[in-house]
Amino acid sequence: MIVRTTADITDTDRDVAGPGWRSKRIVLAGDRVGFSFHETTIEEGTVHEFHYQNHVEAVWLVEGEGSLHDLDNETVYPLGPGSMYLLDGNERHQVTARTRLRMLCVFNPPVTGREVHDENGVYPLIIEEDASV
Repeated sequence: MIVRTTADITDTDRDVAGPGWRSKRIVLAGDRVGFSFHETTIEEGTVHEFHYQNHVEAVWLVEGEGSLHDLDNETVYPLGPGSMYLLDGNERHQVTARTRLRMLCVFNPPVTGREVHDENGVYPLIIEEDASV
């Protein structure tokens, strides 16, 4: 059994941030459960483009309002508390935060925590070899 709190993760190597966003990686590949689980916040007034070529991502929005722009077919979806989106086709997408967004995200395959978005918003596929993480 694994029990963690976001307070346990804050200001550790599982707490990753960039301009306008922060991701607390609660469950990672090294936990050996087949997925990773993150609490992600996106700051008000920011726009972020992503393209997970190597991962499926499910996102549950628990706080805030904004929009999700599917860049593959030019469809825009409103986002609010209770919204869920599933990137099951590796869709290129853009998230715009009208207010601060707080989301719970699941990745498959799991991320290791060492991934960094490249210039296209893509995470590389890193296979976790060390079960002691």
